[in-house]
Amino acid sequence: MSDLVPDSLSPAALEAFLHAKIPLTKAMGLHVIETGPHQLVLEAPLEPNINHLGSVFGGALHALPTLACYAALWTLLREGGIDGHVVVKKSAAQYRQPVKATFRASCQRPPPGVAAEFINDLRRHKKARMDLESVVLGANGKPAVEFSGSFVAVV
Repeated sequence: MSDLVPDSLSPAALEAFLHAKIPLTKAMGLHVIETGPHQLVLEAPLEPNINHLGSVFGGALHALPTLACYAALWTLLREGGIDGHVVVKKSAAQYRQPVKATFRASCQRPPPGVAAEFINDLRRHKKARMDLESVVLGANGKPAVEFSGSFVAVV
């Protein structure tokens, strides 16, 4: 694997990697909360992402779930022993309510069978695509942002 890849996929190692390779993540104050087998969760504070209305800027509400999906797929590559790149092909977000505090984006990781098929396709074709979703919850526990994206991995 390249020197760009952390030795560990712990939250701290993934966060350091994201801050080093995607400077926006550091400016947003992004923190990796969870990198478990079922989901990946990112968090960012309100202050560096605030808009003129005192809520989180829409661009930040799009960026954090994009990054959650990106990181979930990137870690899947690492777990499969693949040193590849992940890019966003297409994305969309539905903004349901404003967010006025620290916000989290969670991405459910693909089931093991889907992940294995993706890794096999990537090894065979040197490129593979996966659709992922992420949610940012609002103050009432209901979705504030529903994000969907199509991501491509290449080796």
